[in-house]
Amino acid sequence: MSSKVYFVNLRARSDKENKISKIRTLFDRAGFNELVQKDDLTAIKLHFGERGSDGFISPLYVRQVVDKIKEKGAKPFLTDTNTLYGGSRHNSVDHLLTALEHGFDYTVTGAPIIIADGLRSDNITEVEINQKHFKNVKLAKDIVNADSVIVLTHFKGHEMGGYGGAIKNLAMGGAPAVGKKEQHGTKIIVDQDKCIGCGECSEVCPEHAITVNEKAQVDLNKCIGCGECLTVCPVKANGIDWQTDLEAFLERMAEYGYGFVKAHENRIGYINFLINITPDCDCASWSDAPIVPDIGFLASTDPVALDQASYDLVNKQLGFSDSHLSCNHESGADKFKGLRSYIDGTIQMRHGEEIGMGSRDYELIVL
Repeated sequence: MSSKVYFVNLRARSDKENKISKIRTLFDRAGFNELVQKDDLTAIKLHFGERGSDGFISPLYVRQVVDKIKEKGAKPFLTDTNTLYGGSRHNSVDHLLTALEHGFDYTVTGAPIIIADGLRSDNITEVEINQKHFKNVKLAKDIVNADSVIVLTHFKGHEMGGYGGAIKNLAMGGAPAVGKKEQHGTKIIVDQDKCIGCGECSEVCPEHAITVNEKAQVDLNKCIGCGECLTVCPVKANGIDWQTDLEAFLERMAEYGYGFVKAHENRIGYINFLINITPDCDCASWSDAPIVPDIGFLASTDPVALDQASYDLVNKQLGFSDSHLSCNHESGADKFKGLRSYIDGTIQMRHGEEIGMGSRDYELIVL
């Protein structure tokens, strides 16, 4: 059975059809008013962006969702979890400061910020899912404890997931450090022929698992597979065994996302923002040029259908030749494979459908 996905483009010729009004219309038409009830403590799950990036969702857009939730008599709060790797969001103090620097202040968004996994990522609860890789998943307690959830996602490419959408936003973004480690479960390998011994990977490794003596060496007993070194290696010498590790990693990620779906039953809504579609996650401390033109906003109560529709709309675009997209520029070609041919990000959606998280079959309703 197909799921409904609602779409608005970015055209506007009056104040009744600007981006602000379109976000509010999406909220209504996607049925989110039925998800949020009076006096709910409603989590708005989003990504505040790593310091140095600017691809995150505008606080002005977030404000529209906050206001719609308040109109229902509920109490919204903005939330995310701390990162596994070092950076500007590794603990709640730094994370809050980064969010404020990026404009997520109460005077702008109208909602307070709660980092859902606590000061040092130890605010944890377990949810039973009984799936292929996990019987239980470890999730950020303050998202699970929320009465309802709205997930706002900047849709883009990703270094390990192929793409970053609603599934990943829930799964990796909603897990504490221990849950992130369980999802990764991979080990980094270094191509010694490519390695130039620059030490960039060693500097960002949160577990100090990489040493450099002319060439980088990884201590596999310490490596947690977070993939941070993949983003900084200038010659792409770092990697994982994509043939054997990729599918399991993406399936584990989908199962973690399913944990939130199960915990909240029919109380979660999702909006994907298909603008500034960059090749990398907003966890990077930069934002590269977009790979395709801006497309619009999509909303659904089905995260699998939403990601599939978003993926398809990106692939329908003509790719930018002066971007990080190395091939597949033509309309209809897989842009995410054009970025990273060795990653099949659709495994996220395939496994999500298999475990009952949603359906890849969707009806696109253009508003």
